[in-house]
Amino acid sequence: MRKNRTNGMKLRKLRSQTSIDVIGFSFISPWLIGFLGFIVGPMLASLYFSFTDYDLLSAPTWIGLDNYINMFTNDERFIQALKVTFIFVFGSVPLKLAFALFVAMLFNTKRKGIGLYRTMYYVPSILGGSVAIAVVWRQLFGRDGALNDILAFFGFEGTSWVTHPDYALSTLIILVVWQFGSPMLIFLAGLKAIPYELYEAAAVDGASPFLQFIKITLPMLSPVIFFNLVMQTIQGFMAFTQSFLITNGGPMDRTLFYAVYLYEKAFAHFDMGYASALAWVLLIICAVFTTFIFKTAKSWVYYESEGGN
Repeated sequence: MRKNRTNGMKLRKLRSQTSIDVIGFSFISPWLIGFLGFIVGPMLASLYFSFTDYDLLSAPTWIGLDNYINMFTNDERFIQALKVTFIFVFGSVPLKLAFALFVAMLFNTKRKGIGLYRTMYYVPSILGGSVAIAVVWRQLFGRDGALNDILAFFGFEGTSWVTHPDYALSTLIILVVWQFGSPMLIFLAGLKAIPYELYEAAAVDGASPFLQFIKITLPMLSPVIFFNLVMQTIQGFMAFTQSFLITNGGPMDRTLFYAVYLYEKAFAHFDMGYASALAWVLLIICAVFTTFIFKTAKSWVYYESEGGN
């Protein structure tokens, strides 16, 4: 009897746990369906297409590694897109993070109306990717734009910055740096989490504001810097809107972002197999840089709970 009673209790617990699991999976099922249907499924499909010749209109034909071989040996525009994207990432990400941190430190006060200013400075991050802002930016840096009017006032002759091969990419970098609102808010949250007593103790010991920034602010803010660096690097490699809407990859492919080239191959040339191979190369590039940042984080990211690096 005792054995039967024990088995019955175990069976009831198992049924209860099973019902709880079913309820839990039912709640997360919309996310699971979306994840499998819109992320995992397309990723596996693109992996298969990357080994095929596929034009969206006919059945894909298996060609093995030909897309990848052609990409690295015969495609000069692929190399140019990589070059432009690397310059864009290494130029825009440090400037954007530095400017965001600078503004965040200015806003880390309790002055009257500071909340309004924070909101105003965040607006460019919301509007920066829109078509309207792209048109405005193109006009601002155009031959008859406001920038040239300002230069003319001081006696300098301007040019069409967005169509000049030497300056077009710089105008896009400036646009991205202008969209510093999101990392600024994250930096601001990190700054508010730093105990003010540390600055008071450092001031008593005679540390200058610059030394306080080096010895207190940067180490305590390093986890936030790490997060922003990872996110902004990935976003930089995936940049598309700025180049596509303002310069359309030109002039002379000087602003041909990797994502723009991928889009052209997929939807302008209908070479979906090659575009899928490009997508997977981009994924590997992002993974390599993200892994590198994570591996080096041990030497410069400070976690207070761990007592150091």
